[in-house]
Amino acid sequence: MPELPEVETVRAGLAPAITNANITKVEVLEPRSLRRHPGTVANFVAELEGKRVLGCVRRGKFLWLPLGNPEPTGLALVGHLGMSGQILLRTPIFEPDKLTRVIIHFESAGVAYEFRFVDQRIFGGLAIDHLSATEDGRSAGFCPEIAEDGWINSIPQSVAHIARDPLDANFDRTAVIRKLRTKNTGIKRALLDQGIVSGIGNIYADESLWRSKLYYDRPCSEISVAKLNELFEHVYEILVAAVKQGGTSFDEQYKNVNGESGYFSQTLNAYGQTGLPCARCGKLIRREAWANRGSHFCPKCQRR
Repeated sequence: MPELPEVETVRAGLAPAITNANITKVEVLEPRSLRRHPGTVANFVAELEGKRVLGCVRRGKFLWLPLGNPEPTGLALVGHLGMSGQILLRTPIFEPDKLTRVIIHFESAGVAYEFRFVDQRIFGGLAIDHLSATEDGRSAGFCPEIAEDGWINSIPQSVAHIARDPLDANFDRTAVIRKLRTKNTGIKRALLDQGIVSGIGNIYADESLWRSKLYYDRPCSEISVAKLNELFEHVYEILVAAVKQGGTSFDEQYKNVNGESGYFSQTLNAYGQTGLPCARCGKLIRREAWANRGSHFCPKCQRR
């Protein structure tokens, strides 16, 4: 499943073209891609056509496009990539993309574009949602192209329960560590809990724990504040590095808006490295079944 770096790569690719663009037409080719939308397909189309996109914001693995006409309407187009979703930015003359589920036509600076939502397994989706003010009155998510503005402090109701992510300027590491210290759950399970910290999935959890020399199932309450601070330093560094490299691609399911793969997979030290020597000590990386997936770790560096 795409994690924060993959979704941020998509957001950053969309933002220059779609900010202040006008939506001219919407085609829904697969209604199942709107199953998170509370209304009908016709309602989805009507809410979008004629609207102006104010920006492109991300929190964790969620994207949203606040809408205006020309003033904010209190609505946003929310997108989640699920397991295999892609958002491709095309010109109208570009050849059709296989498995395209929704096409949003828009005009930006006099140029026509198409926002194509492609999804092989239809686990992702798009929806129109109402915006509400953030609890702390601060910006709702990551959108560096926009300075403080009224709508930037509003968040879709379907995303409000998601915690801030480590790239968010308002991420409170001290508060997150304080919360972790009260939990007896394993540290990896806590990192994947989007109500504690968002955007981290299996890949980047394994990589961060490897760098921190922490065993994935070590209880949070047994880890010192200093060690948790070290862990989050590595989390931040890894996420930033992965964004710079366009995320991690292992197959054709994740692409950026230009249809290109990310290449952070070339620098992985733990995830997907089962049976290969640890880059730090030479011991073979091991994979253990965990929570219907797997955890990759070095049995020497990350002792139980």
